[in-house]
Amino acid sequence: MLRRHTRCLTSDLEGIRTAAEILRADGLVALPTETVYGLGGNALSASTVRAIFEAKGRPADDPVIVHLASASALERVAVANQVAAKLADAFWPGPLTLVLPKRPEVPPEVTAGLDTVGVRVPSHPVAAAILRACDLPIAAPSANLFGRPSPTTAQHVLDDLDGRIDAVVDGGPATVGVESTIVDVCSSPARLLRPGGVAAEAIEAVLGERLALPEKRTGAQLAPGMLPVHYAPRTPLSLVVGSHARDRLRLEVASALDRGERVGVLALSDDLTYLPGGVRVEVVGGWSEPRVSAARLFDALRALDAAGLDVLFARDLADPELGLGRALADRLRRASRQVLDTRD
Repeated sequence: MLRRHTRCLTSDLEGIRTAAEILRADGLVALPTETVYGLGGNALSASTVRAIFEAKGRPADDPVIVHLASASALERVAVANQVAAKLADAFWPGPLTLVLPKRPEVPPEVTAGLDTVGVRVPSHPVAAAILRACDLPIAAPSANLFGRPSPTTAQHVLDDLDGRIDAVVDGGPATVGVESTIVDVCSSPARLLRPGGVAAEAIEAVLGERLALPEKRTGAQLAPGMLPVHYAPRTPLSLVVGSHARDRLRLEVASALDRGERVGVLALSDDLTYLPGGVRVEVVGGWSEPRVSAARLFDALRALDAAGLDVLFARDLADPELGLGRALADRLRRASRQVLDTRD
């Protein structure tokens, strides 16, 4: 792969103008969004999209999301319907991706050869300004090496992609911290493909009906983030779930320490008094603070992964069946080497 000089751009008018120029020239720019940093490139250029996949080491059967400056640009890349219009009106700009039939202008590299495309309008002011300035639909998966924890700061992007992309725009830490919710609105009822920054309950309230769940499939995925292993640190992570998770977490950590292992814990503030000493702890928030935990999740995972540890442990960070807790549970399960279930 050809090494690139990666420029670090500020999020002021000059940085936005430069980022737009690079994108119009079919370069690769990592840009901040409210969810995570995305690796952007011209979604209408097959060669540029292939360069995104090469930079990330992403498999070709994992489609990417197209980002637009406004809902009015949707018809450039997709065929809308009434359900899409209703959800776009309620949640755009914001962390919701809609899967719709694609326009012929969208190359198959974007969609993994499928006839549908995921589209969203980010609410981050810097991302919005760049999209307006370049006047292009931008394909933008997360700006990390494939499978690694998603990047929520410009430094995370550089840690993974320095020398692989043309620029990163530093817009500060992402505020949501987990990727967008993805809903397939081609089917009836609409189908939840990935939980994320918009709660499924909020979407169901707008639609007036329950969302269907993903179907198991082989071949190309309908949306990103659906592979069984994803968002993973290099250090093995064990996730403890169920009604006795906190007690089991304490026992697992103590056993690892007894074996002489260097241990890290992705912890809730609620758990600090229950953990034995001698562990590296990254606190994300409290059980009742899923928004705080989501904003800290990937940064904390990356910090633990860089600490030279042997094993990592975590438990569910919020109710895994409700709101943002569902997205947190999804990311932790895909990031884990094993899940230890303590349900009665």
